[in-house]
Amino acid sequence: MNTLQPWFSLALWLAGIGHFCILGASFQVPSRLGWKEDLAKLTSFNRKLMWVYAGTTLLTIIAFGVITLLLHDELLRGDRAAMFLAGFIAIFWTLRILVDLLYFKHADWPVGRQFIVGHFLLTALFAALALTYWGLLIWNMMKGIS
Repeated sequence: MNTLQPWFSLALWLAGIGHFCILGASFQVPSRLGWKEDLAKLTSFNRKLMWVYAGTTLLTIIAFGVITLLLHDELLRGDRAAMFLAGFIAIFWTLRILVDLLYFKHADWPVGRQFIVGHFLLTALFAALALTYWGLLIWNMMKGIS
């Protein structure tokens, strides 16, 4: 069981960095998706609400990256609080993938090769993040059983 520890250690470092890679895409969203024009059609309150949602999502992703990097050893050890955080992060990314699969339609996405490639890469990263945290939880539960 301890033979997996180096793999999970590396996976956690990569997951922490992966959260910051998402920021590169996040910062492009307003301009590439035409938020200036689309949000202008909303009432002032709804426009501000969308920016609040975007900002809190952005801060959540940053927090996930920081938490993963700073609590790397605690996550590896399976400390109780760290496992609850890992569970929350796993659920967050799993729900993000499910929203993409079950709610968004292909026609909803902007047209163009860069959007197809970007969508694929982001979804692959979301899946890798979800699998990392689910795997970590399962691995730590299995360590506790043996």
